[in-house]
Parts: sequence; C-alpha cells; structure tokens
Amino acid sequence: MIELALPDTQSKEIRRKAMDLLARREHGQEELRRKLLAKGYAQQAVDELLEKLVQENLLSDQRFTESYVNFRSKKGFGPLRIAQELKEKGISSALLQKYLDDGAYWLDMAKEVREKRFGADLPKDYKDKAKQMRFLQYRGFGHEQIRHLFDEY
Repeated sequence: MIELALPDTQSKEIRRKAMDLLARREHGQEELRRKLLAKGYAQQAVDELLEKLVQENLLSDQRFTESYVNFRSKKGFGPLRIAQELKEKGISSALLQKYLDDGAYWLDMAKEVREKRFGADLPKDYKDKAKQMRFLQYRGFGHEQIRHLFDEY
C-alpha cells in the first residue's frame, strides 16, 4: 500500500475492500480488522471504518456468531470446537455462551454425528466405545455430553 495516498482515497479503498470481504460472508469485527491490517492499511483508518460499519449495521459480531455456529454445527462439530474457533476469531465469551448453551440440542447433535459415522449399532466392546468417544471429543463435544450419550445406550 502506498503511504502517500490521499486520506479520502485511502478510506474509500479500505471501505471497498471491507465491503468485498463482507459480501462474501459475515465476518467478526476482530477477524475483519486482522484481514485489513494484513493488507497494509493503517490501523487508525481501519478502526474508524470498523466503527462506521458497526453503526451502519453492516458488521455485527452477533450475526457472525449466529451464522458461524449454524454453519459449523450442520457440519457435525460440537460446541467446544466451535467455541475455540470463534475465540480465535476474536468473539467474546458472553456472545459464545449465548449461542452455545443449548445442551439438549448438542446432545441430539452428538447422537446424530455418532450414528452417521458409526451406524445405529451400539459399540460392541470397550475398544469400539473408546474409539467413538475419541471421535466425538475430536469433533468438539464435551465429556458430559459424550458420557450422557453412551449412558443412554
């Protein structure tokens, strides 16, 4: 990025880039900040633009969190994994808690993911049970959800 660019020209360019990124998919505020700074834009200009986008309701951490949770849960990932990914993207713990607290939903999701991967049959021995439990842990389901799921059988 050329530092000699006029401030008005630079702000238009930053806004165009931000709108291009937002047109592709929702972004969190911190994620969009990182991407714009990586392109070489000035931090002050980026922060000012992000404020404007939030005021114009074009950028929303809440909307991003909701769409990300829906997307990843439909791919079969659990709340722990999704929470970790969102924390890496700069989403607050309070917002995570709002969208990831429904225990009954995650228990049903864990059951669905297990059955899709291993079939409806119950694990025959401890080795198979341990394998299925590790798989669910990898997918981001908590110990309590996994234990409850296998206690049902």
